[in-house]
Amino acid sequence: MSDERMIDTPQKTIGVLTSGGDAPGMNAAIRAVVRSGIAHGMKVMGVRRGYEGLLNGDLFEMSLRSVSDILQRGGTVLQTARSKEFCTEAGVQKAISIAKVFELDGLVVIGGDGSFRGARDLSTHGLPTVGIPGTIDNDIGCSEYTIGYDTCMNTVLNAIDRIRDTATSHERCSVVEVMGRNAGHIALNVGIATGAEVIVIPELPYDFDRDVLKPIFEGKSRGKKHNMVIVAEGVGGGVEMANRIEEMTGIETRATVLGYIQRGGSPTVRDRVMASQMGGKAVELLANGVGNRVIAYVNNQIKDFDILEGLSMKKSIDMEQYELFKILSL
Repeated sequence: MSDERMIDTPQKTIGVLTSGGDAPGMNAAIRAVVRSGIAHGMKVMGVRRGYEGLLNGDLFEMSLRSVSDILQRGGTVLQTARSKEFCTEAGVQKAISIAKVFELDGLVVIGGDGSFRGARDLSTHGLPTVGIPGTIDNDIGCSEYTIGYDTCMNTVLNAIDRIRDTATSHERCSVVEVMGRNAGHIALNVGIATGAEVIVIPELPYDFDRDVLKPIFEGKSRGKKHNMVIVAEGVGGGVEMANRIEEMTGIETRATVLGYIQRGGSPTVRDRVMASQMGGKAVELLANGVGNRVIAYVNNQIKDFDILEGLSMKKSIDMEQYELFKILSL
């Protein structure tokens, strides 16, 4: 396959960048944008280091071959960085000027809600922009799923399974702090998948005695020899919680803060396919001259929303899922 136009549409130039925290599957989305863009007769420019790279004019033309062998790689080949300058009106105006220098007709932004706010600002200043949700936290209100979420959960699952082996051998309680920023989706789903006795998430207020100590004591009375406590980083304090549990129960307790291991690794099938579909949809919108949109996964379909509408949506925890956890943790 060559880089020649394959669909008879007017020549356009679009850019693609990744912004905010990296997430497995971002490379699959980049690949989809580049190859779909070229298939639509577009010139596709890669922007290195997110909005910071846009401000610095760090753009280069991407070809079909430039995205070969990146589908399976974690992180982002375009790299990512945070930009304080872009958060200012002067910074946005400068970005628009740079976009005009490179004759960009549109831009695809892969990242979280902070990245979408930047995409909104560019759209309102005249550059059609489409956001693709790429964040392990799964905290984008308009989308049921974000790129990187499944890979992250599988990474956490594997880590906790190994921690449990040691906890069982030594009859310990393990406190594991997982990522998710201010959302508890990772903690809840992985807690169910690993058979945790306690899950603490920011969406639900908790009482230490009732929600942490009581399940541990009750489990001990039923003959449980080890316990697993999952704490979302939005609550935090995993180490302090472990110390307090040991002090109050007499059970040897260890804390593990998984940290950035959760953001890396080769993306799962779901993340690769979802990223590919979302990337293709973003290009389709720009090919039709549509910007100021965010791609979303809703009811098993890839859809798009106005960015302002998408940013205003809120995502809550699935209470039926949480109640199921309470039953299964007995």
